[in-house]
Amino acid sequence: MLLHYRTVKRFGSAEIVIKKSRFIGYARPVNSEEEAVAFIESIKKEHWSATHNCSAYMIGERDEIQKASDDGEPSGTAGKPILEVIRNQGLKNVAVVVTRYFGGIMLGAGGLIRAYTDGAVAGLAAAEQVYRVLHREVRVGIDYTWLGKVENELRTRGTLMGETEFTDKVTLLCLPAESEADAFIAWMTDLTQGQGAVAKGESRYIEHAELSV
Repeated sequence: MLLHYRTVKRFGSAEIVIKKSRFIGYARPVNSEEEAVAFIESIKKEHWSATHNCSAYMIGERDEIQKASDDGEPSGTAGKPILEVIRNQGLKNVAVVVTRYFGGIMLGAGGLIRAYTDGAVAGLAAAEQVYRVLHREVRVGIDYTWLGKVENELRTRGTLMGETEFTDKVTLLCLPAESEADAFIAWMTDLTQGQGAVAKGESRYIEHAELSV
């Protein structure tokens, strides 16, 4: 699994008008090609009367799946520019559709490329770009006498936290970055003088507005 990657947070859309043609950019995160195809088909169904619904998506840790469709526009003037926007912005697991309603003025190949590029950029901006960072669940079981000290040290360290369980002992769910998990466990073991029950759990992605880990 990647330690981190850039994607979009949610579905987003934005419209621009170029020489009377309406270009509506749509973007959303997808985790599979099936999701991407279903998203594209939903936009086509919504805009069945549009002149074109051009699209592209990029999926996989190494961008293994890349597809683009001109949907009737001249070859290379729509799908490829949309895909290039995804690639140039360093995004993964993203699908984009740019819907066009023709306004009566021909744009030419260069104009189409710029228009579909701008439509894709607008849609992606509306979907809000984020980083997904891989974190590791680390459960720390301690006696109540350790709670104040450990919580204070965790706040100072800036560790992300999940829910805390209170039973006969306290179990803290800590979420260090995957790249720092082993160092975190060693630190926590030292902090509690070996009296804490430290257990490594599953990995999961957490969204960050900025990449700081």
